[in-house]
Amino acid sequence: MRTPGLRPALRGIAVAAGILASTSLAARAERIVLGAAPEAAEVVVGCIYPMTGRAAIYGEDSVEGIRLALRDIASGKVTGTPGPRLRVVVDDDLSKASYGLRLAEDFIDKDHARVLCGMVSSGVAQAVSDLARRRSIILIGTDHASSRLTIEAGHPHYFRLSNDSWTSNAAGARYLRDIRASQPWQRIAILNPDYEYGHVSRDDLLTAMDGLGMKYEVVAELWPKLYEPDYSTYIQALKELKPDIVVTALWGGDFLAFLKQAAAVDLFSQMRVANFDTGANYDVLVQLGASPPPGLILSARHHNNWPDTPGNRRFVDDFHAMTGRYPTYAAEGAYSGIVAIAKAVAEVGNATDDKALIAVLEGMRLSLPEDPQGFASIIDPVTHQIMQAQAVGTPVANDRFPPAKAMLGNIRAYDAEDLRPPPDLVRARRAAAQPTQ
Repeated sequence: MRTPGLRPALRGIAVAAGILASTSLAARAERIVLGAAPEAAEVVVGCIYPMTGRAAIYGEDSVEGIRLALRDIASGKVTGTPGPRLRVVVDDDLSKASYGLRLAEDFIDKDHARVLCGMVSSGVAQAVSDLARRRSIILIGTDHASSRLTIEAGHPHYFRLSNDSWTSNAAGARYLRDIRASQPWQRIAILNPDYEYGHVSRDDLLTAMDGLGMKYEVVAELWPKLYEPDYSTYIQALKELKPDIVVTALWGGDFLAFLKQAAAVDLFSQMRVANFDTGANYDVLVQLGASPPPGLILSARHHNNWPDTPGNRRFVDDFHAMTGRYPTYAAEGAYSGIVAIAKAVAEVGNATDDKALIAVLEGMRLSLPEDPQGFASIIDPVTHQIMQAQAVGTPVANDRFPPAKAMLGNIRAYDAEDLRPPPDLVRARRAAAQPTQ
């Protein structure tokens, strides 16, 4: 169980470092239109992704994942026969909630979108999900991960088609439990981005560990801003506090910047670093090179080398043949979201009956690239969160997916059913989120 009184937030560090941050926003990218012509489309889908800045690779890979999904839908691989005809419009939210909200409104009012999709930032997703609730528009989340969107803030029109922060941290908690006999540890530190996703990830990890009856001590919680350029203050705090394991929800360029700066001062000889949600993303593995820092514990929402199934090999090979590069997990999330939309529209027969589409999506089974042999992902009818297996491991030498020289290895895989949030937890969090009378 967590030890009372041993979780100092050290918010002064976050504030001081935040003052130093200087992230400039590039001009917004041009919108992209994929799929059917307006007169032929059976449904218009409006997708929101970052296409510029540090997170641009996830928007770019999402677009390519959508292209691949549309190709598979047209060929009959998704529904057994060609169709339905989707028109997908993608625009750049600059990782800002205000832009994302405006884009969503324009998709609905100007493009006549019947479905919204996408988003990388959980902060953007929260704003757009609130709009989807008000406007009664189905929203398919494909990348952002805050479990709050499906638990506390869940509503009938919101679904998520990629692993969320609960799934990843439930797998991470089990991994930490499982290695304890051979690699004893007690003290952990949390290093998470100071916004929606980071705080929910912290809560999910500690709740999952408590649910397993684990004993541990949280020696610090550190909260850098999103897109923080300088982690030296946080790294110095970690060196002074000496946790056994640092668990971080930093992602993308932020995680890479932290790893580079931590390696420069030999942090990894003093403690292990774990990232259970995004750490084994392909773009991270590429940057780790042939000699990753020692002691890393990683996972991600999709892996190019796991599971080694025909479905995953086909997805990875098709993506590479189409783009000349291997996919980050964002590609598989976007692919899954578009496939789910197509299957729902095909079963209902049209895209105008929201109640029928919601009923079909609830409990939908999908055979997706990240599914181990013999398992199909399923959308939980209660939370609308897709339930999927998750692999946790360490980076090992592997040159099958160049330019990466390491991939996830020493894998421990956890079944989807074991990673479902307990019903009592869902009820309690939803009840606590209700406004007081």
